[in-house]
Amino acid sequence: MTRLFFATDIHGSEICWRKFLNAGAFYKADVLVLGGDMTGKALVPIIEQADGSFRATLLQQEFILRNEDEVQDLERRVGSRGYYPFRTTATQVAEFESDGAKLDAFFNRQIIAVLEKWMQLAEDRLNGSARRCFVCPGNDDMLTIDDIVRRSQHVQLAEGDAAALGEGFSMLSTGWSNVTPWNTFRELPEPELAAKIEGMIPADMDMGHTVFNFHCPPYGSNLDEAPEIDADLNLKDAGRSLVAVGSTAVRDAILKHQPLLSLHGHIHESKGVARLGRTLSINPGSAYEQGVLQGAVIELDPRKGIRNYTLTTG
Repeated sequence: MTRLFFATDIHGSEICWRKFLNAGAFYKADVLVLGGDMTGKALVPIIEQADGSFRATLLQQEFILRNEDEVQDLERRVGSRGYYPFRTTATQVAEFESDGAKLDAFFNRQIIAVLEKWMQLAEDRLNGSARRCFVCPGNDDMLTIDDIVRRSQHVQLAEGDAAALGEGFSMLSTGWSNVTPWNTFRELPEPELAAKIEGMIPADMDMGHTVFNFHCPPYGSNLDEAPEIDADLNLKDAGRSLVAVGSTAVRDAILKHQPLLSLHGHIHESKGVARLGRTLSINPGSAYEQGVLQGAVIELDPRKGIRNYTLTTG
């Protein structure tokens, strides 16, 4: 039997990455799978003041930090929420505000530095263990992070590969999604996404022992319901109006090939389980901003298929 722990959409939260690495031992999992959107979405400047203190704003709350301990405490809080703290000056902030290219380059360097730190943490936590760890960057992750993951000794980049999970089970992964309103790094029109998925699937693959790890959930599965937005990207009906935003290409691939299991993320609010024909589909959801790691533990039996599964929060 192979026990798999799956989580997704941690968006730069260091506490969630640490929990993910620790989940193997905690849940006695043989395989760890992170399904996409590893990196964060925002910088948080911690601005030095003339009197030696620092000022920062986090979630519309302003902080005045009087000493090093207070600065380090806020840096930890910012990192836990998935943002990137950096100490700076008012002059540098003004430069960034006037030069978008300079700001983007700095942001990218921060993302890379944190991810390199995460890979080293994985080396430390997984070294000497037989446990395997797979990562598949998602649509919000810039393409340049793939090479950082590839260089890791204990974390395997799963994008596009048929990875052996043990006991005869295999996993196909992609972090690409259908088109979103935010023009993210890895998204395609549905016909192109469908062709990409089909091109990944070997003709002789045993679907009774196959896991699809597709970041985008299948359309209309109840695993893809997100708050409706208007043309200006504002929430409609205060976020109470939900619409299906998943991928028809993913849905069609699942219904056509009927893998044993499909794992998804992308839509944080749509934690749940669905059946598409014979396929069990799971989206564990995401609560990374609270430092909470949502996941799923699935036991794969070579003879019985899915022995059991549990959605987790921790």
